[in-house]
Amino acid sequence: MTTISSTSTSEGALSTLKRGILLSPEFSAGLAGTLLLALLSTAGRVVVPIAVQQTIDKGLGGDGGGPDIGFIRSAVALCAVAVLVTAVCSYLMNVRLYKTSEGGLAGLRIKAFRHVHDLSMLTQSGEKRGALVSRVTGDVDQISQFMQSGGLMFIVSIGQLVVASMLMVVYSWQLALLVWLAFLPLAWALRHFQRILSAAYMGVREKMGDLLAAVSESVVGAPVIRAYASEDRTGRRVDETVDAHRDAQTRAQAMVALTFPVSELVAAVATAAVVIAGTLLGIAGHLSAGELVAFLFLVTLFVSPMQTATEVFNQAQNAIAGWRRVLGVLDTVPDVADPGDRGETLPRGPIEVRFESVGFAYPGGPPVLHDVTVDIAPRSRVAVVGETGSGKTTFAKLLTRLMDPVSGRILVDGVPLDSIRFSSLRERIVMVPQDGFLFDASLADNIRYGRPDASDADLVLALTELGLADWLDGLPDRLATPVGQRGESLSAGERQLVALARAYIADPDLLVLDEATSAVDPATEVRIQRALEGVTRGRTAISIAHRLSTAEAADEVIVFDAGRIVQRGPHADLVAEPGVYADLHTSWITQRTL
Repeated sequence: MTTISSTSTSEGALSTLKRGILLSPEFSAGLAGTLLLALLSTAGRVVVPIAVQQTIDKGLGGDGGGPDIGFIRSAVALCAVAVLVTAVCSYLMNVRLYKTSEGGLAGLRIKAFRHVHDLSMLTQSGEKRGALVSRVTGDVDQISQFMQSGGLMFIVSIGQLVVASMLMVVYSWQLALLVWLAFLPLAWALRHFQRILSAAYMGVREKMGDLLAAVSESVVGAPVIRAYASEDRTGRRVDETVDAHRDAQTRAQAMVALTFPVSELVAAVATAAVVIAGTLLGIAGHLSAGELVAFLFLVTLFVSPMQTATEVFNQAQNAIAGWRRVLGVLDTVPDVADPGDRGETLPRGPIEVRFESVGFAYPGGPPVLHDVTVDIAPRSRVAVVGETGSGKTTFAKLLTRLMDPVSGRILVDGVPLDSIRFSSLRERIVMVPQDGFLFDASLADNIRYGRPDASDADLVLALTELGLADWLDGLPDRLATPVGQRGESLSAGERQLVALARAYIADPDLLVLDEATSAVDPATEVRIQRALEGVTRGRTAISIAHRLSTAEAADEVIVFDAGRIVQRGPHADLVAEPGVYADLHTSWITQRTL
């Protein structure tokens, strides 16, 4: 079984970001235009320090003739235009960045969601469902916050740093070097601090997955929780996951908090050093008063992105942790893969099935199927029986390719099962699971799930052919009746009826019924058995049976015991000879008479 994991934290942050962006080309759409707007927005900010320098040195009597009002007005007008241009460019840059980031994130969500559905049931069951949902939702939300907030600040800050540094060098390379030397230790420390913070935020994302898993399980399992009066125990479990997430988040934030006072201290040191060194340079005649004031403005422009870098750094580490978890999903290779265009498409018609020396074992467990070899003829109705744990349901899951065997092979109409396209396989073979899952929609929407183009008239006809017209008429809104979440507005038997109708309307060539009558009362069982006569007519049907009536109605019975086929034949023949089936039959008869 393939397991889902997070991309290793040993992979560099930049490498993770690069891979994530490459997965969604929408991120880079129009990037050149966005960067140009960022450059214009940044360039507009440095006009003010230049104008201040020129005003002090030239406009305020730099030539000894008193203030030059015309020059000052021109400088102020230039600043006003620069501020206006900067605001317009910032607005356009924000809009473009939001548009491209939302497009990229939507693409990333779609890729992750579809890849989850490509994974086998074993892979999905190895991950807590809340944690799996967290990877597609919460983790992508963290990326969204960074791309639309931290990413924006990062782009502007880089441009601001570059432009401010260039102008500082123009005014005084000595002071520019002094500022860079003041911030160099902070940059070096942040580089090494990134690894520690990255691991901390990976823990935050994992704890969030655990929290969602605990909450979703307690909501879905609320009836069982109330029935066993275990609200307190469940509440404590949820509290523990909440506390674990809080502690992980607090530890990460505490680490980030260290960078704020350090950056403030470095900024204060840099500013003080510039004032002292700039004054000395001015006294020596190497720097004018206007140039020193302008340089201090530029230091502010330089220091501001260095200080906001701590916030960007915080968001970036959270986003990188989320990206690694999403990449962990996308990097997981499906162990039950769709052959796609290389696969075969089977023509419509009754299906023949052959198992050739098939063996299967769940990960880390003993074999549950041993050397299963069996042929199932087209149009035959077969009942698969056996004690709990004998391998019946595993047999059905392998036949519908929810899992692949570890040995041997399965053929459908002479074609290996793993070489058939999923689109063809899911159309030809339909499985009705034991729980009969329903979606939170109307009865009609749930029935036509297997054939979206079916009209209401088609649905009514199908229910009538199944003998369910009277049941439909008894519902408050007939086909428009809402079934509730997971079908909770219906009884267990009614949910199974809807699942059977959904399979019937899909019109498969092979119908696999996993305990189709296990959750229904005797009256509903009779109704289903009568409907199944029509459902299975003309097609191959395999029923995983716990009830005697299912086995009696079948053309042939296959008996499993400890993962092996020990008997097969018509019900009348098997019940007349000593063996596992006769014992099961005796047990069924005894239960009926009690």
